[in-house]
Amino acid sequence: MAPNYESLHDPNAEYTMRNLSAETMLDDSRERGGGRDVEITDVQTTMVDGNFPWTLVRVYTDAGIVGTGEAYWGAGVPELIERMKPFVVGENPLDIDRLYEHLIQKMSGEGSVEGVTVTAISGIEVALHDLAGKILDIPAYQLLGGKYRDQVRVYCDCHTEEEADPVACADEAERVVEELGYDALKFDLDVPTGHEKDRANRHLRPGQIRHKVDIVEQVTERVKDRADVAFDCHWSFSGGSAERLTDAIEEYDVWWLEDPVPPENLDVQQRVTQSTVTPVAAGENRYRVTEHRRLIEDGAVDIVAPDMPKIGGMRETRKIADVANQYYVPVAMHNVSSPVGTMASAHVGAAIPNALAVEYHSYELDWWADLVEEDVIENGYVTIPEEPGLGVTLDMDAVEAHMVDGETLFDEA
Repeated sequence: MAPNYESLHDPNAEYTMRNLSAETMLDDSRERGGGRDVEITDVQTTMVDGNFPWTLVRVYTDAGIVGTGEAYWGAGVPELIERMKPFVVGENPLDIDRLYEHLIQKMSGEGSVEGVTVTAISGIEVALHDLAGKILDIPAYQLLGGKYRDQVRVYCDCHTEEEADPVACADEAERVVEELGYDALKFDLDVPTGHEKDRANRHLRPGQIRHKVDIVEQVTERVKDRADVAFDCHWSFSGGSAERLTDAIEEYDVWWLEDPVPPENLDVQQRVTQSTVTPVAAGENRYRVTEHRRLIEDGAVDIVAPDMPKIGGMRETRKIADVANQYYVPVAMHNVSSPVGTMASAHVGAAIPNALAVEYHSYELDWWADLVEEDVIENGYVTIPEEPGLGVTLDMDAVEAHMVDGETLFDEA
């Protein structure tokens, strides 16, 4: 609405102009998406066939603003999100905490303490952060309390054609550092060694331990101070075997040893962690702050490793980090996501003081970066965007090109 300049000669001109300015500002605010009286109208998912089946989530509103999130892959996650749609349609997307607790309560019958139900809720929660940031015209990290850092470190999960070859692992480590620019890496240690007799009993024979030590030695000695290196065991070993392994690698510069024992028994996890100076990490198979709190308070981890789009979402991961910070425990987020989930984890990493790094699991997938229009990882770091929300925009053509067979593309905004 343009002001009426004839009113400048009116004795009530100042009052009139103030009202006109307020009206204009309100109209401008609505045009920018700044109006907060917004309702959710729909929730949709599309699964992308990456090196994991990524479940992308979009939350639509009556203001025409759309938020994009991601849930960890898992059978039944899209169906659970569809089941939850009636619980959020008509609600204000800015009420993130209330909607999260609402979904936890409504989905308690489907098991919202842990598992895929929590993962499905996580996907909606991440999309709400993107949406709320767009409505309020602020980056998502501001919704978590602001940022400690402008860049978040990324650690690259590395593989070779012959996983069991220590020299091949060292060669790949050097290539990833020198050619791809990462200064943080991870390799698997639950690999065949040629000494196995019965892998089901979780017992490591002496030859198996020597082989794993050889991988650790070759990789850490090759990269030396150019990169930190972690090693993943994928919950494979007995408590006694894990203790012998952690003892055998103590002399090497191991960033952390991840998930050496199965996740169910916290007493064994605690015993292994406290038996060694080798840092031990765990957490991707624990859900919400309630389960991670026990890991941290019992001294069962040196580093906690929640998977944000799996274990409860962005705010829940922030809560985990808050507990960890009280015990001076750093956070290294497990992550097998597309660029959407990776950027969301990076926003969390920016907003917490004790962030070590966010994982990147797709360096061998040459189209990973094509899913969004913006650059996400550059030289081993994510620069946190200042654009509203997560700061990434789906490339719908790329999403459609890589959808899981039988999936339907999202509606346009």
